[in-house]
Amino acid sequence: MPATPPSTPFADELREAVAAGFPLAVADLSRLVRIPSVSWDGFDPEQVEASAEAVRALAADTGVFEDIDIVQVPIGEGSKLGLPAIIATRAARNGRPTILLYAHHDVQPPGEDEHWDSVPFEPTLRGDRLYGRGAADDKAGVMTHIAAIRSLVAVAGDDLDVGLVLFIEGEEEFGSRSLPEILRRYRDRIASDVIVVADSGNWDLDTPALTIALRGAVAFNLRITTLAHASHSGMMGGAVPDAPMAAIELLATLWKKDGSVAVEGLTSHDEETPKYGETKLREESGLLDAVSPIGKGAILSRLWYQPSITVTGMDIPNIRNASNTLVPSVRVRISARVAPGQTAQEAFDAIEAHLMGHVPFGAEISIEDLDMGNPFLVDSSGWAAADALETMGEAWDTEGVEIGAGGSIPFIADLVDMFPEAQILITGVEDPDSRAHSPNESLHLPTLRRAILSEALLLSRLNARSGE
Repeated sequence: MPATPPSTPFADELREAVAAGFPLAVADLSRLVRIPSVSWDGFDPEQVEASAEAVRALAADTGVFEDIDIVQVPIGEGSKLGLPAIIATRAARNGRPTILLYAHHDVQPPGEDEHWDSVPFEPTLRGDRLYGRGAADDKAGVMTHIAAIRSLVAVAGDDLDVGLVLFIEGEEEFGSRSLPEILRRYRDRIASDVIVVADSGNWDLDTPALTIALRGAVAFNLRITTLAHASHSGMMGGAVPDAPMAAIELLATLWKKDGSVAVEGLTSHDEETPKYGETKLREESGLLDAVSPIGKGAILSRLWYQPSITVTGMDIPNIRNASNTLVPSVRVRISARVAPGQTAQEAFDAIEAHLMGHVPFGAEISIEDLDMGNPFLVDSSGWAAADALETMGEAWDTEGVEIGAGGSIPFIADLVDMFPEAQILITGVEDPDSRAHSPNESLHLPTLRRAILSEALLLSRLNARSGE
């Protein structure tokens, strides 16, 4: 096992380098945010390609990588290509370890402009927060890696011996569908001793965190059909069930009266959680004063270690186009989170069985566009996690903590399967008010600066490591 350096080399010099390079990092981040790199079907894939090219140029400008490629591979066994990822590599020297730095340059759809206080893809500074889709999730992760490398290069110069792999994915927000094939094809190039996934968050604005638990994800479209064609709601209503009625009846069976899931076969994970009260939940979620929280047990257990089911979209005539009509078919998007300890396939099987067993009125239902990702518990007992927590403490002047996350990063299980000896570190620049995936997504710029410094300090430690 690599020997632990007595302290972080060049700590003071790195602080100065990060501070000097921070304005450029924010400017580069703003340029990335202006590219609407939505990876979902129905959006322009050329924008994701433009984003990939911009990231490739940033990697090239660091001057440290020996090889930089934009890669696209087929999704599964089909011929359709996934969206472009960037792989940049530099071989380790003099017995130093290799570290893989992961982030993703694709983003979620912005939603409706009227729900934003500024234009989604025009980075807007208000106070110490930068607003824009992707500003936090996860183009800030991209810039954390780029800026940390720049700072280390400025300080270490010719003494840069740590191996570097920069892996920036282009379809994380759309299920990482081609990622397993990327890992298979480029395994030798991206094999590393330490993997840093900069796609999570921190406890709060003042407290850095390593994420050690992630829920898995199951998402699919559910179609409910009751009629062969639309009919006049006045003439047939009251005798003929329409699809919205059947959908409401069916969806309501997914939850108990307290809001916890009612699907037999979904399991929870038993783990202690830090103190986190209802007041903080309301502050961070925007829960209205008159609305009660749902679920049972400790709040963080509900968020980190219990399953949840959410309806995230519905295809149904909007009010402007509503007519006095019985709607024959509707489609809903269901997003479920899977507790650690259960596979996504097991969770999907339980949800599917529940839906099939609770169909009202004899309606027809079908499931389409299934995406799954397994939950994960991180082994944080290795030297890399200890180094990461220590460098977080140096950068924040506050001890780092270990947290769980209700969100999912499904590909981490793929990384562990492919590189079982690698130590996984899940970091990030988000905070409870970043509102990732939501309107008015934003990044707290002082947090970005600390995240860059923390990673630069970690890279410096690895650059000083050698075999015992």
